[in-house]
Amino acid sequence: MTKIKFGTDGWRAIIAQEYTVDNVKRVAEGTALWMKTQGFKKVVIGHDCRFAGKLFAETTTKIMGLHGIKVHLAQGFVSTPMVSLGVVKTKSDLGIVITASHNPPSYNGFKLKSSYGGPSIPKDIAAVEALIPDTHTSESLPSLDNMFDEGLLNYIDLEGMYISHVQENFDLDAIRNSHINLVYDAMYGAGQNVIKKLFPQATLLHCDDNPSFRGQAPEPIHKNLKELSETLANNSTLNLGLANDGDADRIGMYDENGNFVDSHHLLLLLLLYMKKYKEMDGKVIITFSVTDKMKKLAEHFDLDIEVTKIGFKYIAEIMIEEDVLVGGEESGGLATKGHIPERDGIWMGLLIMEFMAKTKKSITELIQEVYDIVGPLAFDRDDLHIDNDKKWAIMDHCKAGTYKAMGEYKVQKVENIDGYKFYFSDDEWVMIRPSGTEPVLRVYAQAPNMERVKALLAATHDTLG
Repeated sequence: MTKIKFGTDGWRAIIAQEYTVDNVKRVAEGTALWMKTQGFKKVVIGHDCRFAGKLFAETTTKIMGLHGIKVHLAQGFVSTPMVSLGVVKTKSDLGIVITASHNPPSYNGFKLKSSYGGPSIPKDIAAVEALIPDTHTSESLPSLDNMFDEGLLNYIDLEGMYISHVQENFDLDAIRNSHINLVYDAMYGAGQNVIKKLFPQATLLHCDDNPSFRGQAPEPIHKNLKELSETLANNSTLNLGLANDGDADRIGMYDENGNFVDSHHLLLLLLLYMKKYKEMDGKVIITFSVTDKMKKLAEHFDLDIEVTKIGFKYIAEIMIEEDVLVGGEESGGLATKGHIPERDGIWMGLLIMEFMAKTKKSITELIQEVYDIVGPLAFDRDDLHIDNDKKWAIMDHCKAGTYKAMGEYKVQKVENIDGYKFYFSDDEWVMIRPSGTEPVLRVYAQAPNMERVKALLAATHDTLG
């Protein structure tokens, strides 16, 4: 048996290769053993739309039953935020989500959620990893019927619980009766039923149960959402696009013209809405690759802001300890005050929709309101597929201070919280960060317009060779 390691957001592997029933048993066994060391007695388990999710969730449930741990098992597929919210609502000790999030359809995974309704902290993940046995248990597992009869299993409607929570926290009538005509792309993921029920009048794309995702990774980035973009561009009555990833914890949005609205703009909009319009206060938390315009907007509102390493877990750790108004990362994981410390793509979409409904403005008009405060913004990212030797040689050059300019653009200052960010002015920078698992170098760029962004990226590529 191979050693099983959790990545930045759970264990993920290819189905029928490493991700097998036997290996899921091993991971569940390690999780159960760790729960017992903590005195934990209750767990919420759910799965998303991926192949064999129900089988893997039920296998995990039986392992928990073998160890006398009570399970709240979701009925049907659910999103990751539904499981996280369910942990809080049921006062459980842990949540387990069978999902590989935005990975290609050949993958499945195993995420852990803590009692506060957010990602488990690295220390706890490491403790679970250390207890994963080399082979799966040979003991006979209890049946679900026996677990139910013995009080060790409760079937729970996490989707209904989530919808009720949404209804308590949003002015849905204002959204439904507004100027918003929504197109929603579920990417065949776990958010599809919620939007169908909340907004039956919405135009729906890829909102059926298709575990293969038609061969495409359910990641809500522009190259994967061309149909959503074109639907908006070709129909003048539609004016907002929303997309979620496979487990609906990430978000992608489009304006009325079919233009992608990235996470940087969404974070700026959320901060504007929460502070200026909802008159709420708190700290702002962003990861290192997020636009510096968030600093300008936070300063405009006299709010504290902190920059963390890349990864939502760093945001969640702060959210459970401090009063955080808005937190987020470049890859579409956003969170706000008044909800669980968890990425939630549907919740963030609803906040933007409520903002539009209350102000009677389009998303383009709201973005202009942000620009009036902090100036214009464009952003893009290239993933350079290069061999690992070259990747790490470039990072050594970054560390040594070799790069004094990127082409004609002179470096004014450098930051290295997580990767290296080279500033050419207050509004223009390029960031270089290596993938820890692939032969990929990520190059990010910010400037006032996309033409300048493309020029910065091209100059950086030429300089790196």
